[in-house]
Amino acid sequence: MSPPNDVAPMSALALAPAQAEAASTCLEELAASPARFFNRELSWLAFNRRVLAESMNPRHPLLERLRFLAISANNLDEFYMVRVAGLKAQVREGVRTVSEDGLTATEQLLLVNAAASDLMADQQTRWRELCAELATEGLHYVSAAAVTPAEREGLEERFLSELFPVLTPLAIDPAHPFPFIPNLAFSLVLKIRRISDGRQLYALAPLPAQVARFWDVTPGRQPTRRKSQRRVISLESMVTLFLDHLFPGCEIEEQGVFRLIRDSDVEIEEEAEDLVREFEARLKQRRLGSVVRVELEASTPEELRGFISASLHANPEDIIVMKGLLGLDELTQLIPPDRPDLKFKAFEP
Repeated sequence: MSPPNDVAPMSALALAPAQAEAASTCLEELAASPARFFNRELSWLAFNRRVLAESMNPRHPLLERLRFLAISANNLDEFYMVRVAGLKAQVREGVRTVSEDGLTATEQLLLVNAAASDLMADQQTRWRELCAELATEGLHYVSAAAVTPAEREGLEERFLSELFPVLTPLAIDPAHPFPFIPNLAFSLVLKIRRISDGRQLYALAPLPAQVARFWDVTPGRQPTRRKSQRRVISLESMVTLFLDHLFPGCEIEEQGVFRLIRDSDVEIEEEAEDLVREFEARLKQRRLGSVVRVELEASTPEELRGFISASLHANPEDIIVMKGLLGLDELTQLIPPDRPDLKFKAFEP
């Protein structure tokens, strides 16, 4: 038998105060909980994702979208050099203080590495998309395998005259220990076999930071014009084309490329007697900072990955395998000075 018509409304009225009280209690608990805060590091990564989103904005000219991608990559490098390096220092020193949102340094590192990994994957996806768009405008980024014989001949002349004199290939053995690799530096890592006696060695070819990251491979290229064709290759790909000049009498068995990020946070004692000397000392220490992240090309064999990880004393979570181009922060070097049609209109006040 159904209840009278006035029973249901009375029941609802009776439940309303209880629900309101429960909601009020939940709000009070949330107000007193660390969960009410956004994590500082994750919030910054969310900000940098919005920077990356600008590289996808179709209202921006093509080269400006490329610039936004480079900015987001540069931001992420600095984030690891300072903020992530700080979290790793807290873990190393056993600091137990939690953040405002109630997370330990270890918990923050796990969340940061997961979010940053997704961000880096999206950056590489965006780079591949922009490559296709750049090709429609005559700017082609090519791999070492795509270099034609004529282009290779021209590149070899430039390699021998401009690059070869500043390269220092190194064989790694007990008499020649693993060298110091500076912050943000690129290096080729190789496993070579000496033809004379069949001895196998690990070797490095550090790439100098003072030379251009991208090299023109188009023979006899004229100054860039609208829709003119231009082909460029990265520095690391160019060096791999001519490893026989760096390691004569050796056979290259395996090779890969890696890039290093070190702790670059600087703390200055403001009460120091001589601030100039204090800055000089701190900047020297910054160069020797501990390893924060090691980026490896996905094509690098497992044996070479293990060699680099062990030589740099890097933790497994510090090793990042990149399916794409390392060092996207240097993509601004691809922007030609004479394509105003692909840039923001100049503002003249």
